[in-house]
Amino acid sequence: MRIKTIVIILIAVLLTIVIMQNTDEVWFKILFFKIHVSKLSVMLLVAVVAFILGWLVGRPKRVIRLGDTMGSHDPDDDEPGTLSKEDREYIN
Repeated sequence: MRIKTIVIILIAVLLTIVIMQNTDEVWFKILFFKIHVSKLSVMLLVAVVAFILGWLVGRPKRVIRLGDTMGSHDPDDDEPGTLSKEDREYIN
């Protein structure tokens, strides 16, 4: 097994233990509402939302190549990296 898999399993086990230890019910005030729910459901909801957000932020980004969109190519310009005709005229 890889280290990453072992760490994920360990975190999942520890999270399950912590959630199962907090099963008593409490009052939560959310904006204008007062809700009577168990800590277990709130902690589980927070863990799931944190996992989804972490997955969305941590996934690799797709690279989209659109080609040469930086400007038009001057066919009269033989050497790449040199000044354009307008720039040369302005300097002279």
